[in-house]
Amino acid sequence: MPATPVLASFRRIVVKVGSALLVDRDKGRLRRAWLAALAEDIGELTTKGAEVIVVSSGAIALGRTVLGLAKGALRLEESQACAAVGQIALAGVWAEALAHEGITAGQVLLTLGDTEQRRRYLNARATLAKLLELGAVPVVNENDTVATAEIRYGDNDRLAARVATMAGADCLILLSDVDGLYEASPRERPDAKLIDIVERLTPRIEKMAGSPTSEYARGGMRTKIEAARIATGAGMHMVIANGYHTKPLKRIAERGPCTWFLTTSTPRAARKTFIAGTLEPKGVLVIDAGAVRALESGKSLLAAGVKRIEGEFARGDAVLIRGPGGREVGRGLVGYDAEDARRILGRSTEEILSILGAGARAEVIHRDDLALAAL
Repeated sequence: MPATPVLASFRRIVVKVGSALLVDRDKGRLRRAWLAALAEDIGELTTKGAEVIVVSSGAIALGRTVLGLAKGALRLEESQACAAVGQIALAGVWAEALAHEGITAGQVLLTLGDTEQRRRYLNARATLAKLLELGAVPVVNENDTVATAEIRYGDNDRLAARVATMAGADCLILLSDVDGLYEASPRERPDAKLIDIVERLTPRIEKMAGSPTSEYARGGMRTKIEAARIATGAGMHMVIANGYHTKPLKRIAERGPCTWFLTTSTPRAARKTFIAGTLEPKGVLVIDAGAVRALESGKSLLAAGVKRIEGEFARGDAVLIRGPGGREVGRGLVGYDAEDARRILGRSTEEILSILGAGARAEVIHRDDLALAAL
């Protein structure tokens, strides 16, 4: 049996918090003391050098309380109205709780399209990266105000896995209402055994997934297993733990009951493999010898080193990178569409800003979006 991961060893952690943890099921009120304790947990992780992203449900649950809507199923327009009111409240309570720990919170609202469409994916990823760089904790939620049944995730387990993949996290924590994955439902079999470590997702593991059990939550163990598939495939470990305990992250760190899903890869390696072997190149960038040396030393591809562009592509598409003699140097996700890339061909950073204006970047392909060919 492999060793249990150490929470303090992770560099970037995504913590998913469900509605049932944030909002009292009977009174429909925020569980402020619990949230304050979780904020302390997050503060302790950031003090030790980790970057933390929170994926938080709760907007609809808080909004329906403010609007005085009775318990039970909501129509789409009612859910959207509750979200519109509740998102303001949710952002406020997270900002207040994290501020008490000296942390700035940043609200990020996403829809399914933001994690599926390349251009919007890259924009969202850049925002998360900048917030983390500035020392803030992004608080992410699905944008239920505009999402419909056809364009939504419907649960924040899979959204959290997509956000973790987008952010290049190495650990995803799903706080639930149970200690983890059991061999059978503990509600039906009180003697069911908790599985401490899942080395690999198998049909047997998937069959253990249950159905949603909470009035407020839209997910269940099945969505958590699906999140585990996304997370481990992207090179990160995932853990399911009981969030109802005070300071649940500390409980994980102290090796309390939980289920770890392990990966054999890393976020960086998984992303490089995806870029190198999965995506079809839409164009070619021919670069000079200096740019080749820069890439091989671990740097990004700058516009100044690009000599010729072939094909038509959009921002976020995969492209081939070739050196002066035609040798394939690597593949990467391009940061500009073909039209703008041609406008800044061979230009310096200062020239790029004057040509494209504010928001332009020097990197045509960032090193995190680059997979070098084998030498």
